[in-house]
Amino acid sequence: QVQFVESGGGLVQPGGSLRLSCAASGRIFSIYAMGWYRQAPGKQRELVATITSGGSTNSADSVKGRFTISRDNAKNTVYLQMNSLKPEDTAVYYCNAPLWAKTNDYWGQGTQVTVSS
Repeated sequence: QVQFVESGGGLVQPGGSLRLSCAASGRIFSIYAMGWYRQAPGKQRELVATITSGGSTNSADSVKGRFTISRDNAKNTVYLQMNSLKPEDTAVYYCNAPLWAKTNDYWGQGTQVTVSS
């Protein structure tokens, strides 16, 4: 059974930090690169950061230098460290495996991040 369980969101002031966690199914986590997505109200879901099983990372220009993705292969968990948060980072954040998600429309419940003073 495939599962993505996201946690760690909350309300934070501009300039603050949060660390998101996502526990993923082992069979997905061990095979695929993992990614963090976000979806703001009225907008399409966007991919913000990815990490391969070997630890190579990539991130969207909008979060580059502020967000860091990492993974713990022993725990089947992927993390997103978010620093210098801005109001435009407000969204529901999800994790998934980008390649797997192209042919499997399954998502976890996500975790809400709200950046506001």
